[in-house]
Amino acid sequence: MEVYKYLFWTLFLFSFVTYFVQHLICAYFYKTQNLKRRYNAQWALVTGASSGIGKSIAFKLARQGLNVVLVALGDPLLDATHDELVQAFDKQEFRKVPANLGGDDYLESIKAATDDIPVQIVFCNAGYLLTGFFFARSLGDLMANHNCNATSAVQITHHFVSKMLTAKLKGCFVYTSSAAAAAPSPFSVLYAATKSFLASFGAGLAAELGPYGIDVLVFFPSPVASRFYDKAHKIDALEFFKKFAVSAEELPDTVFASIGRTVFRDVGPTGVGFRLAMKIIDYNFLAYLTASIASFMPDYKRQKVEADAALARNYAR
Repeated sequence: MEVYKYLFWTLFLFSFVTYFVQHLICAYFYKTQNLKRRYNAQWALVTGASSGIGKSIAFKLARQGLNVVLVALGDPLLDATHDELVQAFDKQEFRKVPANLGGDDYLESIKAATDDIPVQIVFCNAGYLLTGFFFARSLGDLMANHNCNATSAVQITHHFVSKMLTAKLKGCFVYTSSAAAAAPSPFSVLYAATKSFLASFGAGLAAELGPYGIDVLVFFPSPVASRFYDKAHKIDALEFFKKFAVSAEELPDTVFASIGRTVFRDVGPTGVGFRLAMKIIDYNFLAYLTASIASFMPDYKRQKVEADAALARNYAR
């Protein structure tokens, strides 16, 4: 019995130690790095580049002397961000690609805008939060959310990986996941699921591309103080974690310091806290517990009103 107890505590502590060692090394020993110099690169591409995290990354890349392709919805925000970059960095080139990554034809627009340039640095950052009961949303809305958050990253990665390997170029792919990927997430089911997909996708891809000189990083930010939550339903858990939100401008240094030095990077107190919690609590236990008590949550009762109304409309048809 003593042997099993010793083994249990050894494995338990090993899990924490391996996490903290890698996390602390990244946090305190690795400083932000110039990606232009690291990869001898000229061009980078950022999706969701018109605001929030994407915009802060685009400006960080520009400050390092890189030309940047900005991919985002074709709206005034994209125009404004493009104009800001052009005015601030008059010796570099910035291309804007209006594209709806929740649709079907965005890849052709991206290809057309980048076929003549060597893109070596890709940030798949675009994503949005769809809240409410899963069944209360139309399938079209759900699939658009899935395409933007997950499928677009697969298609964009496949295109640029193929180009980079053919040209024997080094570079990196960086994916914006979320602390939400670590735990069950009722009332925002697709958001957590797609962010979990990015984590698994990036982890596997890192092993394949590393030998070719192409780095892969998945980072898990805490809630970010931006317009990201403007259209979300009122959810108590969301409101709570927003209190620990970090500024989008704080993220690039941490992310750039991690590229090529780790595969996962938790950023901010919520990201680190969720990761540690899942080392203590079994995921299946947490999922079962959440399912068992969900109907008693104020969030559930609020969302159920809208969900029942959606069911009534569907029944009336």
